[in-house]
Amino acid sequence: MRLWRAPIDTPLGTMIAVASEAGLCALEFTEDRARGRKAARLDRLEARLRRHFPGHAIEEAETPVIAGTRLWLSSYFAGVAPASGVPLDQRGGEFEIRVWRALLRIPAGETRTYAEVAEAIGAPRASRSVGSACGANPVPIVVPCHRVVPAAGGVGNYGLGPHRKVELLRREGSLEQVEHPKRATHPH
Repeated sequence: MRLWRAPIDTPLGTMIAVASEAGLCALEFTEDRARGRKAARLDRLEARLRRHFPGHAIEEAETPVIAGTRLWLSSYFAGVAPASGVPLDQRGGEFEIRVWRALLRIPAGETRTYAEVAEAIGAPRASRSVGSACGANPVPIVVPCHRVVPAAGGVGNYGLGPHRKVELLRREGSLEQVEHPKRATHPH
């Protein structure tokens, strides 16, 4: 299986986009500036690709999927709703995929708690598992796992670094909701 990758510069750091013929399959920051863990992030990316795309070969190239991801991220960080979605090739367990699909339904400017996402996918007792699925999301920002927060307030954990989650929520106008939760942050 052939995969293609290319760097994408964002205001929060350089990301590596990896695409298959079907769509975007990984998006990862090359470095966590707060921790200086460049090698660990790229090792985690490679382990994920080996698990879900066995026998893959990666080429450095700008494919239409990567170009579309670059445009999507550029629009997102400019504060403009991206004109269209990015085709995705997300691979994971059945539960993870259900969570990732639910995340795509959370609009910018809104947040959900882990329990609310669990309820939305029909697994009301699985909030911790929702947290794990958010942490395993291979295409953060595009699939907005940063919009899932603890019910008690605050931003909670974020695999890309809490400083990035704070900035993403601030850009979307929902940071105030998280810092001063009134629950619910979305209309019912």
